[in-house]
Amino acid sequence: MSQTSKLAPGHADPVSGPNAVDPGDYYRKVCHVPIPDQSGAKRPKIYGYAEPRICTPPLRALTPDTTLGYDVIEFARDALGVDLYPWQKVLLCRMLELLPDGSLRFRTAVVLIARQNGKSTLSQVLALWFMIVWGWPLVMGTAQDLETAEEVWQGAVDLVEEDEELSKLLKRVVKVNGKKALELNPQEPQGKVGKKTGPRYKVKAANRRAGRGFTGNLIMLDELREHQNWEAWGAITKTTMAQAEALILALSNAGDLTSIVLRYLRKMAHEAIGDPDGICEEIGAAGPSALDVADLTEDDEELDDDELADYEQDEDTLGLWEWSMAPGTDKRDRQGWAQSNPSLNWNPGFTERTIAAACKTDPEWVFRTEVGCQWSEGTLTGPFPPGAWDKGKNPVQTLDDGTIGVAEEHRIVPGSEVWAGVDQSHDRSMTYVAFGGFRADGKAQVEIVAARHGSDWVKGYLMDVKRRGRVKAVAGQSKGAPISPLMESLDADIEFTIPVVEWSGSDLTNGWADVFDSVRDVTVFHNPQPVLDTAAATAVVKVFSGGASIPDHRASPAEVAPLMAFTAVKWLMGRRVVAPPPPPPPPEALQTADTDFAADDVAQMGF
Repeated sequence: MSQTSKLAPGHADPVSGPNAVDPGDYYRKVCHVPIPDQSGAKRPKIYGYAEPRICTPPLRALTPDTTLGYDVIEFARDALGVDLYPWQKVLLCRMLELLPDGSLRFRTAVVLIARQNGKSTLSQVLALWFMIVWGWPLVMGTAQDLETAEEVWQGAVDLVEEDEELSKLLKRVVKVNGKKALELNPQEPQGKVGKKTGPRYKVKAANRRAGRGFTGNLIMLDELREHQNWEAWGAITKTTMAQAEALILALSNAGDLTSIVLRYLRKMAHEAIGDPDGICEEIGAAGPSALDVADLTEDDEELDDDELADYEQDEDTLGLWEWSMAPGTDKRDRQGWAQSNPSLNWNPGFTERTIAAACKTDPEWVFRTEVGCQWSEGTLTGPFPPGAWDKGKNPVQTLDDGTIGVAEEHRIVPGSEVWAGVDQSHDRSMTYVAFGGFRADGKAQVEIVAARHGSDWVKGYLMDVKRRGRVKAVAGQSKGAPISPLMESLDADIEFTIPVVEWSGSDLTNGWADVFDSVRDVTVFHNPQPVLDTAAATAVVKVFSGGASIPDHRASPAEVAPLMAFTAVKWLMGRRVVAPPPPPPPPEALQTADTDFAADDVAQMGF
């Protein structure tokens, strides 16, 4: 299809957001193609929008001198034989914008788009361009499901192997499970960071071990919506820390309340461009906390401000490009479909009829998320009455020292006694410790204080001199749970001097009933903590025949162990401790007038 300056309906204004900069005529000419002639058609086709509905605006007009996108578009067409869709061209030009010094403007690029629109092809083209043309030594592709990352990688391998010229660059393809890699011969790169060793494209599963030991340049994370904690993000993205130039590309459909990393990045980007959808007031800051960072660094030492800053996202180097239905759009609105599905009808197999079928059969929020790329905040789900959990959440504010946190009156009294609750994820990979105590106003408060892999660290953590003097008792499910062996071990350990209280049977369901009532009635408070907030918003409750209930580890979409640790603490705090009866007085000699009192006469004393 020829490239002209004529734009498709709904595409005539590529300016997005209140602070956008007109990308220029050259950009329009290359990135947009005309709608085919539909005169005489009973119902003209609706074509997907090339421009994202929301995006980080460019700093200046996008020309071959100000973005690498045009180079990648030509490479795809001439070297790979791939004719990119209009939206893919738009994204490349915007995402690969250059600063005046010639360096990439963005280090973190977040792309939100509905499924089946061509994210994989875009990833393959970008990976090969950075390897072959720009000479970046290591490209790493990840996904929550390793098989998904391997499929994208295999597509790139096929593009190289099936082209006569590109195949000459091929050194080898490693297809061993867990070590798959595409390796090219050393070459003279056009970029600034090339090395004499050949470029490599490796795939890894998105977990806390991904990327450790590697130094990467292009990191591609597919379906970032599935990252429900900071483990994989911290492990993978820190591989770029030592690189002068690098790009972290996160491609995903819309997420939900459990999508901790994606929610944080999207909120930051929306905030930077004026909060066009009004989401920044609705969702608070959810970036990695000191708790998350401590786990990622595998270090029990206190983290200083510089270490924490390494994990904070720099909004100046963060870019967002979001194709989605606008809030409040009717799910049957076909222009809304075109906003969230930019490949609509540009791909002959991806038609309005396909989307219409899904619209009729899918539950509304399945359709809105998967096809409309709209976010479900999960406000009507979870075990608590809608809004109840948030009512007990302490407000976050800017403190006197300039940091973000909770005020002194919303903290457990420093140095006061606390109770500890412990629980472990259903796969035994993570253990959570919660502390509960009372604030200066006498109100109960519970918060997660530690979350780390395994459970061997729990004894040392609780017995540390900084904490041991405060902890009155500890509880975790005593029987039939992943945490039960640890509780049994602590109870039997003579070196562990904190009382271990048995928590089992009806005490479990009574504890959960107390938490439910306390959250509903706002008699217990807690700090904003993503791992706890997510568990509280999404936990699935198992109901027993008598009506008693308890959160279900396996049935819940997100990990509920933080909420169970919370419940153990709250139960401990409200547990009625029955004082043992005083010991009997020492026996006294029986005084009788008859010193020859017979044993048979004892029966007459009324015992």
